Amino acid sequence: MASPYDGKTPDQWAAITQQLIDHHPLSTKDIVDVVLASWKAIFDSSLGSRGFRIGQHIFPKPQTLGFLLHELIPLELGEYFPGIWRGDVDAREKDLVHIPDRYFSIEVKTSSNKNRIFGNRSYAQKVKAGSRAKKAKSGYYLAVNFEKFEKGKVGDLDLHLIRFGWIDSTDWIGQKSESGQQSRLSPDVETKKLLTLYPTDLSV
Repeated sequence: MASPYDGKTPDQWAAITQQLIDHHPLSTKDIVDVVLASWKAIFDSSLGSRGFRIGQHIFPKPQTLGFLLHELIPLELGEYFPGIWRGDVDAREKDLVHIPDRYFSIEVKTSSNKNRIFGNRSYAQKVKAGSRAKKAKSGYYLAVNFEKFEKGKVGDLDLHLIRFGWIDSTDWIGQKSESGQQSRLSPDVETKKLLTLYPTDLSV
């Protein structure tokens, strides 16, 4: 699949990203509403016979909060749009599957970093000819950055950013170390291929 950014310079990327977002069947309001509802559900839920709550009795690590978002966002989206959106059921599918047209399916990335997202090492590895990749690495991405629990902090956490856009497989940069298990994006990709939907006023 050809990249929508082929032949374009970084100063043109933001306009292309906006066009891709405008063309997507989900409105930016729908995306923000679903993510905020999923985040709220984490802190509204109770666990165990005594009603233990996250932020009061349980303080999950960022990986656990990210896992919960990955599970809740598809469920909430499926409730908003039944028969149109669902979560993935096998490794070849994106995290959010658009049933009528898989082109619009979305990969979800979460991070406790204030404004960066990361992938595992496989995101930066080129797919060998003839091999069958688990899922396409190019396409629409939803990026959610959240606050992590600090020692002694009680209460709900904040969402730092909700961003949406398009990332190509070639945008991922692997760690130089052979043992490195993480890949990252350049600042230009982070800011011009992912546009901020929330908060709408970054000065707040």
